[in-house]
Amino acid sequence: MRRNQNFGISLVFMILMGSFYKVQAQQDNTGPGTIVTDRPDATESPTLVPKGYLQVETGGYYESLDQNNTKFERTVYNTTLMRYGLLDNMELRLGWNLESQKLNMGGLGFDTDLNGFSPLLLGVKIGIAQEKNGAPEIGLIGHLFLPFSASKDFRPQTTGADFRFAFSHTLSEKSNLSYNVGAKWGDDSPELAYIYTIALGHRITDKFGFYVELYGDLPENSTANHFFDTGITYLLQSNIQLDATVGKGITDDQDILLSAGVSFRVPN
Repeated sequence: MRRNQNFGISLVFMILMGSFYKVQAQQDNTGPGTIVTDRPDATESPTLVPKGYLQVETGGYYESLDQNNTKFERTVYNTTLMRYGLLDNMELRLGWNLESQKLNMGGLGFDTDLNGFSPLLLGVKIGIAQEKNGAPEIGLIGHLFLPFSASKDFRPQTTGADFRFAFSHTLSEKSNLSYNVGAKWGDDSPELAYIYTIALGHRITDKFGFYVELYGDLPENSTANHFFDTGITYLLQSNIQLDATVGKGITDDQDILLSAGVSFRVPN
């Protein structure tokens, strides 16, 4: 499994480097406007990728929880989302995570080490309304998580799904407020979980941005989970953005979250 994982990481790295080279070669034709991404925060933007453009948003993150003599660690080496502008009001979305999870229950002498790909994400984003006269920009996002695409360690028996409505308000020339509401189900659980996010973004300079965010989920029959994170973005060019994030759980779900990534957009 470790050899396959290393091969997968190398393959993803080569693909991304090839795509990044294409971005550099086409930097004088970066398309309409500045790139708008769905990372690094949990809040999805209602803004679509322009028709005929491919946008790649990739990175990695680490999270851990150490509680009651039990330690859980999750490392995502590659959390890539590819977005393609199919129509003026629709984009296609494809995502796949390469990750590792470790669980150590010291009191019981029990350890697990899982590695591989999580289920492939396949989805769409639809533009519903543009921001106008105080009303927000609105989008609808839906995904399926396909079991057959996952590695053995992460393969569920049933298909997962989520959907959310995404909203965005312009507060000033440099600030905006975005929020999502929706629901998700998966991991072979029949329990529906309602999801919410709210993020305040601020443009510090023409290159640097900053955000703070609150997000979480409310399962029907389990305890709610709430999280907080904050991060920065840096615009290398109008079509290339870097990001970094740090966060933690408000409830007892996460001790630390660390994330970094890059997003870029190219004509098809």
